[in-house]
Amino acid sequence: MARRLRPVELDFADSAPLRLVFAAEVAAPPKAVYAALADDVAGWSHWFTGVARSAPTHGGKGREVQLTGGTRFTETVLAAEPDTHYAYRVDTTNTPGLRALLEDWRLTPADGGTRLRWMFAADGPAPFRFLLTLARPGLGRAFRDSARALDLRLARA
Repeated sequence: MARRLRPVELDFADSAPLRLVFAAEVAAPPKAVYAALADDVAGWSHWFTGVARSAPTHGGKGREVQLTGGTRFTETVLAAEPDTHYAYRVDTTNTPGLRALLEDWRLTPADGGTRLRWMFAADGPAPFRFLLTLARPGLGRAFRDSARALDLRLARA
């Protein structure tokens, strides 16, 4: 059953009780990376670890995402600044314990490629936040694997 989460805005990235930040560099330029994030939402299942299906909604102002384990999200895009910034909040999910979630992607040019930074800002009860903290190494590995897969996908395009 989908539950509605607290509707946070971009400033939640600064005040969230739990913030996990990961970074990687890819060879693709920011324009190509941004297009993969914001314009090719359906393509996420081809490169982002754990995403089984994703689709844009509301003319690109929202997203629906399903993970391989059955977790589902409906999201609202909060920032879509070409080549630099893409962020969205989760509006509904079937994940227990989660109260609020914002994912914030920042892109900066780096040695002919892109430095990609992903912030996972969340709120939930203390046990939920503790479990997410324990999951940090796995989330980091998934992010790095996903960044490599995205880079390979963009190199083939």
